[in-house]
Amino acid sequence: MSREIESRRTILGNLPLARNLRGRRFQALALALALVIAALVVPALPVTRAGVAVLAVMDITGSMNVRDYTRNGRPESRLDTAKAALRRMVADLPCGSRVALALFTERRPFLLFTPVEVCADFAPLDGALAAIDWRMAWEGDSRVAAGLYRAVEMAAGLGTDLLFVTDGQETPPLPGGRIPPFEGKPGLVRGLIVGAGAYGLSPIPRFDERGRERGFYAETDVQQENRFGPPPADAESRAGYNPRNAPFGAAAAVGSEHLSSVREDHLKQLAASTGLAYAHLDAAGGLDRPLIAAGTPRPLPGRIDPRPVLGGLALALVLGTLLAAPLRSLLRRAAASLSTTNLMRFRKA
Repeated sequence: MSREIESRRTILGNLPLARNLRGRRFQALALALALVIAALVVPALPVTRAGVAVLAVMDITGSMNVRDYTRNGRPESRLDTAKAALRRMVADLPCGSRVALALFTERRPFLLFTPVEVCADFAPLDGALAAIDWRMAWEGDSRVAAGLYRAVEMAAGLGTDLLFVTDGQETPPLPGGRIPPFEGKPGLVRGLIVGAGAYGLSPIPRFDERGRERGFYAETDVQQENRFGPPPADAESRAGYNPRNAPFGAAAAVGSEHLSSVREDHLKQLAASTGLAYAHLDAAGGLDRPLIAAGTPRPLPGRIDPRPVLGGLALALVLGTLLAAPLRSLLRRAAASLSTTNLMRFRKA
């Protein structure tokens, strides 16, 4: 009886259909067909992503023209590096995120446009960031603390987080180096202060009335000390001090305000007083993650469409099945040719 059953199995196994079912080519094509069917019927998968709604404020004052970054081996200004970082950030943010843009100079930010969606309005948003220029500044001063406080108010009015990009150099310097008090509620607006610039001092480019670069600022071109308000604690020890006529001393102020670096300590103090986080701009990119970490959690519903992946796998299986036999034949001929060549060389030797 067992021999009869074994004989039947042998006969069935030798049938053409059975041989095809065991063939790898048939199995690959069957799998490709299954993937195509799945691509036609499988729906998009719902996912939740972390997004942002942020007001980005760009410092366009003169010190942002300092070229203390490099790209592709060439010097690059802080402003150009910050612009590139914002453009990359916008491109990396998930769809559904919203970005508003403002410029800072003198003592206040100027809103260019209210929040727009980063995917639907990517082209005008990216174009606006690319077009930012220091020549848009309306005043030469750079009162960073005052500008930051007003930017916090603007972000609160828009219902967004805040991204404030600056090197932190106050021009003129703060009286006595004291930060003005923040009158808002710390932490009411979340976000990130981004410090732009290297840690070492660099000269600040100087431009004429036509916007042409004419060297660098010298010590006598820049206000080295703010002599408004009460005199500093060391005023009495200065040469020529007179409490009425010369409360800051008689000598001209000296210092390094004509040189520039990222004022990180100052920016960290401002971040602590406003409840914002701080990050240094190391290169033209990588701002999306620290912004999402510092900002208000804003879950965004989204979908992942698996159909392109399923269709691509099906196509790869079909192509592999069709090309497998020609490739094997080609490899065999190449191996035979190589063996013949080696044999002839051996006989000649």
